[in-house]
Amino acid sequence: MEQPSIYMQIKKAIIVIIGAFLSAAAMNLFLIPANVYASGFTGLAQLISTIVSTYTPLQLSTGLLLVLLNIPVIILGWRKVGKSFTVYSFLSVMITSFFLTIIPVKPLSEDILLNAVFGGVIAAVGIGLTLKWGASTGGLDIIAMILSRMKDRPIGNYFFIMNSVIILTAGQLFGWEKALYTLVALYATTRVVDAVHTRHTKLTAMIITSKTEELKNAIYEKLERGITVLPAKGAFSGQQREMLMVVITRYELFNLERILKEVDPSAFTNVVETTRIYGFFRRE
Repeated sequence: MEQPSIYMQIKKAIIVIIGAFLSAAAMNLFLIPANVYASGFTGLAQLISTIVSTYTPLQLSTGLLLVLLNIPVIILGWRKVGKSFTVYSFLSVMITSFFLTIIPVKPLSEDILLNAVFGGVIAAVGIGLTLKWGASTGGLDIIAMILSRMKDRPIGNYFFIMNSVIILTAGQLFGWEKALYTLVALYATTRVVDAVHTRHTKLTAMIITSKTEELKNAIYEKLERGITVLPAKGAFSGQQREMLMVVITRYELFNLERILKEVDPSAFTNVVETTRIYGFFRRE
């Protein structure tokens, strides 16, 4: 059991590195040269770097600012979200910062619309791959998850509010045309992340299995989610089994898939979108 686990951890780290490279390439080859801003803490670091270089004689690296902004968030995420998720998210931040440093800031096109669209799409592929493998690009993802758990509101609300601050600030300081192109980049990013990963913040997994106790224990241990057990019977075979119903966030989908492969690869699982939840969601 340990060898596959080590293999999966290495594979996950490689995916995170690829995602970080794509995000950094989108920034340095498309978004930064066009003064179009990314979403989340990457866009915030980019905005602060631009403000400092415009209004002071100092030059601050976007990559360095990205790391500095994420340090307190990573500490908070370690305590509130989960150790594995936070470790890989911090790895993503560090590798992204490294690639931002070594990839030259050189535009591949002079067309601002092309830069906004392709920068948004390439960054989204990197973000989507990272999310699909159970990590995040740090910063805004972690803050939004913590706030969502405190208030039990959709994560998308917090993304919208925080990204709106970046767009409005950029528009006020550097012109509304750049802000509008930033909206184009954010829209492209959102659509592609939805396609690569999943656009639904919360998901419901219905698992029909013959290994109910083993799956329950594994889910409790790794996801800390409440589970409802329902009786199930095969219409054709007549076999009696049980169905586990569990609601998870999209960030936990990767870990659930790994649990199913390790504990019961033959389990039939249906994952559907969850539009709203009433009552307690997280089992503390």
